[in-house]
Amino acid sequence: MKINIHIVVPYEAMIPVIQECIPLFPTLDITYSLGDLEEGVRKAIHAEENGADILISRGGTAQLIKKNVRIPVLDMHLSGYDMIRSLSLATNLEKKTAIVGFSNITSGAQAIIDLLDLPLQVFTISNQSEVAPLILKLKNTGFEQIVGDVITLKTSKAYGLKGFLIQSGKESIMNSLEDAEILYRYLQDKNNVTKVMEQYIVNNNQNLMMIDGQNKMIYEHWTDFPSNPLTEEHLYILNTDLEINQHKVARNLMLDDRMINVTGSCIQVDGQRYKVIVIEKNTMPLIERKGLTIETETASEPIADTSVSIKTILNHIETLYKSNQIILLEGRKGTSKAFMTHYIHQKLTDGGMLVTINFKEFEQPYLDQLPLRKIGTIKLMNTEYAGDHGVLPHFLKECQKHQVRIFIISENGFVPELPPGLKLTKIIMPTLSERKEDIRTLAQYFIAYYNQKYGTTAVKITHEAIGFLENYTYPNQIDDLKNLIKQVALNSKEYVIQKETIEKANTNEHLPSNDILQKGTLKEIEKEIIKWVLKAENHNQTKAAERLGINRATLWRKLKE
Repeated sequence: MKINIHIVVPYEAMIPVIQECIPLFPTLDITYSLGDLEEGVRKAIHAEENGADILISRGGTAQLIKKNVRIPVLDMHLSGYDMIRSLSLATNLEKKTAIVGFSNITSGAQAIIDLLDLPLQVFTISNQSEVAPLILKLKNTGFEQIVGDVITLKTSKAYGLKGFLIQSGKESIMNSLEDAEILYRYLQDKNNVTKVMEQYIVNNNQNLMMIDGQNKMIYEHWTDFPSNPLTEEHLYILNTDLEINQHKVARNLMLDDRMINVTGSCIQVDGQRYKVIVIEKNTMPLIERKGLTIETETASEPIADTSVSIKTILNHIETLYKSNQIILLEGRKGTSKAFMTHYIHQKLTDGGMLVTINFKEFEQPYLDQLPLRKIGTIKLMNTEYAGDHGVLPHFLKECQKHQVRIFIISENGFVPELPPGLKLTKIIMPTLSERKEDIRTLAQYFIAYYNQKYGTTAVKITHEAIGFLENYTYPNQIDDLKNLIKQVALNSKEYVIQKETIEKANTNEHLPSNDILQKGTLKEIEKEIIKWVLKAENHNQTKAAERLGINRATLWRKLKE
């Protein structure tokens, strides 16, 4: 296959010399077109569109072309012979002569003038707009002849001066063609390596795209999709995650009721930052299995780790997760056990899904069908319903083998049987009363959340109101705090939530009375909580009884007492 070389010729007298050189390069497909400066740029762009591999031109035309095409452009340098011949001819005319041109002409000219002691002066320009003013000035100071490139020649004639063109001889043209041939071979070797790497990457990643530092897509390859399947919102989230994490993120996203696994990586090349995003269709067969949930929502709540207790717990969990130890998160309802699982998974997983298995509904024999290589973290709930059939211990061992992280969520302290060799570490999640320093962060987040969701007015909360919240009693922990803030935000017409606003919401039975909880008898506290749970469950006695851990008959009896 011949190399396609196109020469943009700035002046017509060069064409016969090019035609003479073409037969000397049988491995090159050499074409040419006549055009100087802007016209030369148009010819170059046309050549690029028609498959040119390398462009060759000269002087200012070559500089302009470089700014407007994406393929290599070689500047045809004047040989020493070209320069000596042109300057000697100009000197023989015995007229006051100036050399005007870009540095590629004038630097060589000055050296020869100094060497041969020629009566010529050199003037260098950096932009074509400088040519006319300079030549007019030279004319007014007695210069009669201007030597230079095509633009210099044309301008000189327009001002009535004699223009003398420095032409490129056969030697210069041949040198440029030889350089083009060497450059192409070098680029071809590099390009072949790139193609091999690209083919290897594409074979292992059927759907990927590359984004530059300005978030513009510069490469894409799709096998399972007709085009980029990610929405602008998806890309915004991924870009934000990569900006924060600086290395790699993994997400499971829903796309038209279908799960896709997305992995993003940041790569630095010569100070430039690129993002590579790989998308994989999820082929998990049990997505509809009862008791099995694939978590796709991004955890949006703040980790709220102002308190020492949460900071310590967070450090312990991260260490255990990285070392692939089974983690038992124990604590009362509403202490963020599930949220902690989501947060750690998002922060530390290198890929794979977050899956929740609820043994109260899930049929254990299907555990063996889970594609563990696609899963990063599994959250196990209600493990006391797993029984003692040995299925769960075997599954835990398989998870360890496949580097799948395990969280066990428990409110009653139940610890499942473990096979020999597996370690389980219990982490007890603190109640809000044990982490009061975090209440401000959570409250402010919930205020912002309801402002965005419902358009509520409140945007801030006073210190006195925070103090009230810190001394409040929350049977259902963070769930109760969230519900209280919701009621306050919905009923507040002010930008700043006051302590009195929260007290008023409290008397409306959105939560059990703080007075009753702190001063009432056991029976009064119990009845108050039952009434509150009933209201929270829309007076559905079955749900209320289940939430309280009692049967309906007991609930009915306690209400009658």
